[in-house]
Formats: sequence, C-alpha cells, structure tokens
Amino acid sequence: MLGLKPKDFDIATNATPEEIKGLFRNCRLIGRRFRLAHIVFGREIIEVATFRGHHDEKDQQDKKTSKQSEHGMLLRDNIYGSIEEDAQRRDFTINALYYSTKDFKVFDFANGVKDVENKVIRLIGDPETRYREDPVRMLRAIRFATKLDMKIADETRAPIAELAPLMANIPAARLFEEFLKMFISGKAVANYEQLRSYNLFIYFFPAVEQELNNNNELLERFILLAMGNTDKRINNEQRVTPAFLFAAMLWYPLQKAIQQINAMNQLAPQDAFFAALSEIMPEQQRSIAIPKRFQAMMKDIWILQEKLARREGKKSFKTFEHPKFRAGYDFLLLRAEIETDNPHLSELAKWWTDFQEVSNEARLQMIKGIKSPPSSKRRTPRKRRKPATPKAD
Repeated sequence: MLGLKPKDFDIATNATPEEIKGLFRNCRLIGRRFRLAHIVFGREIIEVATFRGHHDEKDQQDKKTSKQSEHGMLLRDNIYGSIEEDAQRRDFTINALYYSTKDFKVFDFANGVKDVENKVIRLIGDPETRYREDPVRMLRAIRFATKLDMKIADETRAPIAELAPLMANIPAARLFEEFLKMFISGKAVANYEQLRSYNLFIYFFPAVEQELNNNNELLERFILLAMGNTDKRINNEQRVTPAFLFAAMLWYPLQKAIQQINAMNQLAPQDAFFAALSEIMPEQQRSIAIPKRFQAMMKDIWILQEKLARREGKKSFKTFEHPKFRAGYDFLLLRAEIETDNPHLSELAKWWTDFQEVSNEARLQMIKGIKSPPSSKRRTPRKRRKPATPKAD
C-alpha cells in the first residue's frame, strides 16, 4: 500500500496451535508467553498465530492461559478469539489490516487504511494500558515511524517518556533482538535520535547514556559516525555485523575505565584492558544479552587498535593476517576521523591504507621506515665473578 517491498508476512488463523499441529506433521509449537506454530517448509519456517481474544476475570484466574505482572505487562497470553477480537488486540491501526487469500480483499477493523494514507502511527485502545501490557510497543512506535517515514499520533506519543522506566522489566535477550531491529535496519541514526528524545536509549546502553549526559561530545560524534556508516552499508546491501556497532558504542566507556584503573594501579596495558573489560561487559550484559560470538569480535576489534599501532618487524604482517583485520582497520579509520587533534591516528590510518594497496616488497620498505620504540627493559650489567679462593691441600 505504501509502494514498499514487505519484509515478511504474518499468518493468522482461527485454528488453535494444537489444531495446526494436527494438520501438519512438520509443525512444532513454541513460546510460553504467546503460543505459536512453526511449520517447516523446506528451508523456510512459516510462523502461524491463532487469533487472540479478550481477557476476562476467569482468564485472569487461569494462570495457564493468561498472566499479567504487577505493572500490567502480559506474561502469558493464550486467549483465543475471532478475527474481529484479534484486530482489537493488535498494537497499531496499520497492523490491524488483514489480507485474505480466499477472496483477495483487505479487511480493515481499525481505520488502518486511513492512517496509512495519512502516514500516522496510532495505537489501538488506551495508549498507557497498551504500553503497560508490552513496553516494547514504545520501541515499535518509533521504529515504524522512522522506517515508514510516518509521524506518531499525539495521543500515542504522549505517555512514552513517562512510561519509559517500564523498559527495565524487558529481558536482556529480548532487548538484543530489539537492538538489531532498531540499529541494524538502515535507520540507526534516526532511531538513536528518537530513543534519546524519549528517554529510552538508557535501557540499551546505560554506560553510554551516562557519558552522553556528561556532555561527552567526542563519544556522540563517534557513535553517530559509526551508525551512519552502518546505515550506508545496509542501504547499499553490504554486509554489517552488530559487533562493530557494539564496539563503537562501548569504546570510550572502555577507555575511561582503563584510565580509572591505571589511576589506582599502574598495570601493563594488556592487564588494564582486561580489567576494564571485566567491568564494562557484565554491566552491559544486564541490559542487552550480547551473544558470545559478537563479544569475541568486539574484543578482537579493540585489541587490534593496539596491534595496529605496533608495526615494527614482523608485527605488521601478523596483524595484517588477523582474521578480523578489516573490522579493526575500519574502526581505526573512524577513530582517526573523529579524533582530529591526534595526528598520530591520522598517520596510522593512512599508513595501513597504503600498506594494503602496495606490493610485498613495498610493504617491507614501509616497515623499515618505522622507528622502533625504545625498549623499556634495561640491561643489567653482568657481575664480575670473583676469582676462586685456592683451597689448602
């Protein structure tokens, strides 16, 4: 209807999950909060949801079908109903549109077509109640608005800043999925600005939010540049990894932690790095459950920043052969672009750019032109051995 290509289609039916499973032997049922049917179709998984119904007092007493938290958030929601009831249970009017493959018609139960035409994101029902049922709807409102170039209706937008603290109840694993939708979709910069304006960004990156509130302009310019580059790559259909953006978000908080550790205990650079890492990552994991494969890549990108600065001897070739060299190099380019008062970074970035473009012989010449840093180890003078005292026979 907007002239865009749909990312996917949601399939809904009046058949219960158990009835769907009875129809398809290649079906499995998943989910406790929302019971869904997954039908395996070759390499595809077709997700089928049963029409949702309204809650009543009897349902509230039956904890197997329906359950809410003390804040009003739905913890379990397996109440089934008609298509009309299901439409009323949808979050936004533009999501309450149903396309029937039986007669190829669009069924509109909440004036969604009108809101599509007017480019408005509007919640169905009382906004505060709907946000309390599922606080992630606040993120969805922002994401749909930036993705579809729409505006959020006044009554839908009004409670967001006040109800933002409800996001603290969202599991870290679910926030990781929301991070991907918000920041790895080609609209990272727009979503970041909206999240900050509604006081929601803190629930993704509390340490970063704290630094931003302390007017750390260098950090903000850095993450905006990283997000802008990510958006460009996605819109040019180039590959991206969430690890790069995570590394950019936490780079300056990590450097601050290293400085604080060194102020108390003068450690070797590697020891200070790992001590800071053990502080930063567990704190971040409480907000977003970053999978280990991305944590490993973040660590590689950060460690490569020090390796890229050490180019003498065979070190350049060893760094160049590192599996994550390209990610580390791209990260160095961003740092050089932001830290304009550090000419060493600009020189380093140019050196590695040239190193990749020349022949092996030229690379050897480039390495020879590097002055080796003075050795920190002092040679202790050898003690002269005292002549042996002759023993009496």
